[in-house]
Amino acid sequence: MKFDWKKIITGATTAILGASFAASVLLPAQEVLAQEETLIVSAAGHYDYVIENIEAFEEEHGVSVEVWDTDMFEVLDGLALDGPAGTGADVVIAPYDRIGSLSMQGLIQPVTLNEDAGYDETDQQQVTMDGQIYGAPTVIEALVMFYNTELLDAAPETFEELEAISQDERFAFEGEEGRNVGFLTNWVDFYMTYGLLAGYGGYVFGEDGTNTEDIGLNSEGAIEAIEYATNWYQNTWPQGMLDITSATDFINQSFMEGKTAAVITGPWMANDFNASGIPYATTTIPTLPNGEEYKPFGGGKAWAISAFTEKTELAQEFLNWVTSEEQQTIMYERLGEVPANQVAREQAAQSDSELTAAVIDVYENAVPMPKIPQMAEVWVGAESLMFDAASGTKTAEESANDAVELITQTIQQNY
Repeated sequence: MKFDWKKIITGATTAILGASFAASVLLPAQEVLAQEETLIVSAAGHYDYVIENIEAFEEEHGVSVEVWDTDMFEVLDGLALDGPAGTGADVVIAPYDRIGSLSMQGLIQPVTLNEDAGYDETDQQQVTMDGQIYGAPTVIEALVMFYNTELLDAAPETFEELEAISQDERFAFEGEEGRNVGFLTNWVDFYMTYGLLAGYGGYVFGEDGTNTEDIGLNSEGAIEAIEYATNWYQNTWPQGMLDITSATDFINQSFMEGKTAAVITGPWMANDFNASGIPYATTTIPTLPNGEEYKPFGGGKAWAISAFTEKTELAQEFLNWVTSEEQQTIMYERLGEVPANQVAREQAAQSDSELTAAVIDVYENAVPMPKIPQMAEVWVGAESLMFDAASGTKTAEESANDAVELITQTIQQNY
């Protein structure tokens, strides 16, 4: 057989040129596809944990994930402009109390919860607005009690025990006769005092935090709680405890210096207490004088999906992955934050961590913080709620009534 080498060479050249052309078309297409499948996740506070484990998600879904360590509030506050501009994150992490306002502003979209997470009613309430779920719970938080194990043989179980501790001369406050720092907590901070108010029957808004026409901060129970706290300020604690700007630092420093036996504060103080070398243990908050449990706000964080993302399906896959039992367990081991995933939470409860056990126990009695935008007016209106009464400027009833009136007026003006 006689071969026509000229035709063969020409055909081969044509094939090579065709393949080169196809490759030149395919490569940009692949680059575009890769860009379309890059998910941007803002993970402030959880960055190290997410970035260390994200490769598993990328491999499972064949995508790339860009993880930001930008300040959480900066990202959330910028979402209204960054989202429409296409420069915002696809997935954000947000405190539970921001979920409501973000959803009402149209900045985040409804999501589907991971069925395997076993979320209970409280978990779902934290991320529900107008019957829609807008976030995947990832962390739970609640106030707890820390106590010095060298100063106390056992954890105080009632406020009567705390009252007795505050009569102990070991904890007399130098410079102010008759004042004592045996037990301290910052009740001039409304976030800190809410557990006391709620334990006595007070509340912010009725109907699970949604009825702004029903404000319960001046209820009979709330007034009784304010009177109880006022007694501590006027008859036991140093004058500096009334200074909202410095009271927290005073409390923490007094505890770390071994001058205070017990404090009620957030679990986030554990790292500082560890660094100080103070011998301490963690427990649930003691029972109130009325026999009821302390009921602080139940806090935490959730993952949410930007309303402006074009990758909703992929973002939902990330939410399912990051709230899975496996990832929530890794998060707990890496960060020490208590998982919202009920299966992972139960496993965490079996650990030898007193702090974890205390957070879980207190959270069971905690009250989900109202998520409606009007809650912003409560923080302002209730800012002097305890101070006015404790300082003697007003009676407990006057202070409560004035705070509620201010909150009501500002809500009517702004909404």
